[in-house]
Formats: sequence, C-alpha cells, structure tokens
Amino acid sequence: MTLNPWRLRLLSQLDALGTVRAVALAANLSASSVSQQLAVLESETRTQLLERTGRRVRLTSAGLILARRARSILDQMDAVEAELRGLSQEPSGLIRLGAFQSSIHTLAVPAIAQLDHPHLDVEIVELEPHASMPALLAGDVDVIITTTGFVELPVPKDIEMVPLAEDPIVLVTPPGQPKGDLAACKDEPWAFDIPGSYMANLATRLCRQAGFEPKVVGRFSNYMLTLKHVEAGLAVAMLPALAADPRFDVVTRELPVTRRIIAAVRRDSRAAITVVLDALHTRSLPEGR
Repeated sequence: MTLNPWRLRLLSQLDALGTVRAVALAANLSASSVSQQLAVLESETRTQLLERTGRRVRLTSAGLILARRARSILDQMDAVEAELRGLSQEPSGLIRLGAFQSSIHTLAVPAIAQLDHPHLDVEIVELEPHASMPALLAGDVDVIITTTGFVELPVPKDIEMVPLAEDPIVLVTPPGQPKGDLAACKDEPWAFDIPGSYMANLATRLCRQAGFEPKVVGRFSNYMLTLKHVEAGLAVAMLPALAADPRFDVVTRELPVTRRIIAAVRRDSRAAITVVLDALHTRSLPEGR
C-alpha cells in the first residue's frame, strides 16, 4: 500500500470542511476532480473511506481514522522537508499565518517584522474567527490568531492555544451623539459585520440581551468602512477595541464584554511554526491587548 500525500490532504480537508464542494474550493479544483482523487485513495487503501447520504458523501469510520491520522502524517512530512531545506538549525520554509482583520496590523505584522530568519517566509492570510479554525484543521494555514469568544466552533483537543491579549468590545457612535449605554441605541440604525461572522453574531446577541432587535442599515466586512459609515452619522456600530482606528472621528465606549485573543497551532508543529508562535506571544505581552 502506497499512500499519496496529496490525496491524504484532500481527505483531511473533507473531514475539516464537511463537503466535497468546500474541499474543491479550498484546493482550487473541481468537485469531480476531488471525488476522483478520493476514489483513487480508496483504491490505494483497499478500504471504503466514503459513503453516500442522499446527494452528499460522508466519511466512514475507516475514513475518519485515516483523515485524522493523515493530519499528523502531513505535519511530520512538512517538518522533514523544512529540516532538509534548512541550514544548520536555522528555521526555514513557508509558514502561513491566518489572522482576523483587526489583529493583522496590531499583532501579526509587528510580530513578523521582528523575525530575523533569512530562510523563513511568513504569508499572512486574512481569516475571521469563524473561518480560521477550519483552515487550521484542514492544513490550509499553520498558525492562526483567533478568539475563543465564539461558541460555534469548540476547540479540538489536538490544537494548542497560546493567550495573546484581552480586547474589550466597544460601542461606536458618531461625534456629538449623547452618551448612553447599549439600550439607549435601540432606535438607532446599525452597521454590522457580514452575516455569520463573529462580530455580527456577537452584536446581535448583545442587542437582544439589551431588549431590542437592531435595525441594520449596512453590512461591511471591512472595519474601515464601518467606521466611515459611523463617522458620517449614518449608523452606530459595535467593534472590538483593536478595530477602533483613532484616525476616524467617532466616539467609543467600552461595553462589559471582552474577547480573548489567542494564537493556535496544531500540536507537534515543526520548529519554524514555533518561532512564529513565540514572536506573536512576545509581541502581545508588553501592551496587554
């Protein structure tokens, strides 16, 4: 039996992402190509790895075992390749860092800028919290900056987390608007993040806890657009403090809610990933958030 690493990666991605279509999008392939490669993997292993349920496929018990062992196998192969490329003990290779929007300029970029390893390349990919953990599990990124404040995705046991910062959630209003708590904004128009995102879910939940259903007049995945909308007097918003850029003429008031920012990697990651993780941790300590 000879196992093809590329096909193992597709199987691992299917376990993490759930559908062949999602795997195809992540791998930049057609869904039929993914299905064909998984069929070849079944032939190579002489084991049924997939079973159909209606129009979808799911992993069999054997498929689940192989998919989850494959992640460890692929990590070890990446580690060996990095060691062979390295010079002496110098960290080397490409590390993919997934980070949500407001953490890129405050945490990711400063941490990467301080690295002094000429054979180590770091690619930063913008990933919001609801997307970063699946990407880490699928092997699309090696390190993520995310938050544990979302309940949709419990953290798997094979993920190691390092605390980075505590970031309060703030109410953002136009200049000159009278001060008040969240309930005082019940009749205001709101600017929200895109549906299903961490901040959209959190803002909806907090507004409902305050006793009202928010009237959403704008949805932006870019915090700069949200701040511009509020600055123009068209809406109020709820943002993480890290996203409240002081260049915008808005008023911010802390809410009694704080999100915990963490870095996460798969356990048994190679040395170069640990270097990036250590840089993030060191960067986060002096400022506390």
